[in-house]
Amino acid sequence: MQAEQLKKTLDAILLSAEKPLPVDKLIQYFRPEDVVNSNDIREALTTLEEETRERGFELVRTASGYRYKTREEYKQWVSRHWEEKPKKYSRALLETLALIVYRQPITRAEIEEIRGVAVSSHIIKTLQEREWIRIIGHKEVPGKPAMFGTTRQFLDYFNLKTLNEMPPLAEIQDIDKLYPELDFKPQNNEDNKEQEEQQNSRASEQ
Repeated sequence: MQAEQLKKTLDAILLSAEKPLPVDKLIQYFRPEDVVNSNDIREALTTLEEETRERGFELVRTASGYRYKTREEYKQWVSRHWEEKPKKYSRALLETLALIVYRQPITRAEIEEIRGVAVSSHIIKTLQEREWIRIIGHKEVPGKPAMFGTTRQFLDYFNLKTLNEMPPLAEIQDIDKLYPELDFKPQNNEDNKEQEEQQNSRASEQ
């Protein structure tokens, strides 16, 4: 297959894909008579990356593979495709997610100890439903509490290949700046639920 045809074929495949595709998956789209190998695909992907530098979208490589994404500066217009408003996330959720990202594996009790407040069950449930975190083991202490870590889906969502691409924790001053892809809301029901659980916990101790 000629280089130009291969590039256009990959372009079409990636545009219609529902999830990131790695090179070893992309090569499965071609038949033996197409005479396409992994190096050919990588060269074509490099060309596509260069050609989208001046476009409103870009070809990015995540932990799971390659995909097209809209550039952040055009997010406010593209989001009008959907009538449903994007979810807004509380500071409590962002702080919990940040601790899991930077301190994993970490237990819920350890998160609560660092933050100084109880972690709402709703926050953990939300992060698990989004498939951003998962239980990666159990700590060898009484009760064997679950230890949480991030997932490949987390890396894909934030367009990361590895966690090493996250900024050093010491350089982060504003937690909402850590996740520019997310809409940040100063306080919502998650914060209220967290406060309620904390109050209930204190009341049970009295």
